[in-house]
Amino acid sequence: MKLLILNGPNLNLLGKREPEIYGSQTFEDYFRTLQLKFNDVELSYFQSNSEGAIIDKLHEVGFSFDGVVLNAGAYTHTSVAIADAISGITTPVVEVHISNVHNREAFRHKSYLSPVCKGVILGFGLKSYELGIESFL
Repeated sequence: MKLLILNGPNLNLLGKREPEIYGSQTFEDYFRTLQLKFNDVELSYFQSNSEGAIIDKLHEVGFSFDGVVLNAGAYTHTSVAIADAISGITTPVVEVHISNVHNREAFRHKSYLSPVCKGVILGFGLKSYELGIESFL
């Protein structure tokens, strides 16, 4: 099984950015933990602050991978283009969020991605990614 974890803008700052919301662990360190836990799954990781790069990555893996675990960050609430990219591929996508976006600012309550994703997992900290992976197993 081949899965991609795809992170959007500002998630490269995990471990530094607002640790009271996002925790103090870097995603790279957490990714190594995921690789050990899911050693029978071929996990790949990609992060970009650029909407276009996220779309390009979805197009790249969207017909050959078994799934994508996507935290599109703020693009979740703004990007029709990423939603269209998800709709245009055959690989299923699970939307994940570290925080419970419904406990945050009102603009975070609307997701353009949820309607085109296999499912949504949010509010479990970094464990949201683990749950996203497990949804494909």
